[in-house]
Amino acid sequence: MRHIVFALSAPALISLAACSNVGANYQPVVDGPVGPNYNADLAQCQALARSQPTINERTAASALTGAATGAAASAIINDSSDDLGRSAAAGALVGATASAIQQTQNQEVIVRNCMRGRGYNVVG
Repeated sequence: MRHIVFALSAPALISLAACSNVGANYQPVVDGPVGPNYNADLAQCQALARSQPTINERTAASALTGAATGAAASAIINDSSDDLGRSAAAGALVGATASAIQQTQNQEVIVRNCMRGRGYNVVG
């Protein structure tokens, strides 16, 4: 079961950690010229995105939901309670990871919208 947990969560965590252009560090692609205030505007928008935590109440709720789902699935599939703890831990890890990835994507959206609000033609 431990291998399943690792197999499910490792790729997402590795990809997230390997990318420096994610979350609040996101640098959008801008179509057209950028003015002299671009770096200051980007820094302020990234700071705004950083103010939104990657791990919050939703992450805890997703971990709890994942734990319950993992334990229930194990009980139903195995028809025993032998691996409930490990299944719950695996579900919690998957739920928390998914929520953290979603929060990181939300931070990117904040940077994009902030830069658009400052007049930049953000295309990606």
